[in-house]
Amino acid sequence: MTRLQPVRGTRDLIGEEARRFLHVVRLFERLAESWGFDPIATPIFEFTPLFARTLGEASDVVTKEMYSFTDRSGDSLTLRPEYTAGIARAWISNGLATSGIGRFYAWGPMFRHERPQKGRYRQFHQLDVEIIGSDSPLADAELIALGHELLTMLGVADGVTLHINSLGTPGCRARYREALVAYLRAHDTQLSPDSRMRLERNPLRILDSKDEGDRRIVARAPKLGDFLDEEARAFYARVKDELARLAIPFQEDPYLVRGLDYYTHTAFEFITDRLGAQGTVLGGGRYDGLIEQLGGPATPGVGWAAGIERLAMLLTETPAPDPAIALIPLGSRAEGRVLALARDLRRAGLRALFDYRGSLKKRMGRAAKAGARYAVIFGDDELAREAVTVKDLARQSQESVPLAALVDWLKSRLATREE
Repeated sequence: MTRLQPVRGTRDLIGEEARRFLHVVRLFERLAESWGFDPIATPIFEFTPLFARTLGEASDVVTKEMYSFTDRSGDSLTLRPEYTAGIARAWISNGLATSGIGRFYAWGPMFRHERPQKGRYRQFHQLDVEIIGSDSPLADAELIALGHELLTMLGVADGVTLHINSLGTPGCRARYREALVAYLRAHDTQLSPDSRMRLERNPLRILDSKDEGDRRIVARAPKLGDFLDEEARAFYARVKDELARLAIPFQEDPYLVRGLDYYTHTAFEFITDRLGAQGTVLGGGRYDGLIEQLGGPATPGVGWAAGIERLAMLLTETPAPDPAIALIPLGSRAEGRVLALARDLRRAGLRALFDYRGSLKKRMGRAAKAGARYAVIFGDDELAREAVTVKDLARQSQESVPLAALVDWLKSRLATREE
């Protein structure tokens, strides 16, 4: 019989890994809400042309990595490889252009058929935030600050470096592209095969090539910063000034680029050396031309995405669950009360669990293994007195507690233990 295994590049999240994953998600949700962002949920698949237009027809994602299929209606659909395109489409198709500035957050699975590697899978998960409708450099600085705050609250900021660059306006970017192509053509025989193909299709992507030969050539290439016009320089300076005011350290990186024309002004990435070569844990930038390219009105936008798996891998400690209360009913009468008692504890914010069968010894063993702090034991004798026996599994002590006082008794003891 064939063993059942997950599809290559996918995995199950269980136990400690699941807790790390959800810790990242829950902290992100709390932060995004407190920063004034609204939740958004877009479909897990879209019409294929949406991603082909936003990611570039010749990009590796579109030509090699997208999970595309034809449905029964004959439409070509694609599992989303990233968030921004779907959110931009939602902005247009829901008529949000007249609603002012949109501030959105989301998280969920993405799909790319690429070689599985540390922290990146064929089904992976991302956090995402977007500000749509603002052309202010303050929006860029705010989103970078939100990313920094997330990393700080996760306890991983010390091992991560913020890289920033300006991609300029479309005009200065076009002038830079012309100069870059002229320089690279003079060295095309020394470029890697991938970069020679990119020279024709998307030359700016050569700047972030990992090939050592390419990197030596790029090191002498023209710098985009030398081609910035007055508008772009002022925008970039304001972003850097705001980061300095917030005491967020950054490193200017002239080789940090985005290959498509709708990207403008700020590009940024938070990078770590703790995950090997795939070191970007959060990245984004401004995409003022995207919504217009999709057929909507000219609308500025800026956003970032972060890999949940990568952030979870950086955590040094697994977040501990709240202390559990194990309910151990003994006998049919007690079992008839256990659901109501568990509900009362849960409504009070306590984490209650119980087994459906087994001897007292086995249930106590499973309660300890589940990390329960207290075991609440009750049978016919206890119920006749409207009381329960509460055992402190850490101290191996126990006492009788009236049922009516149980919730307050447990909450006070747990509060004392936390102090």
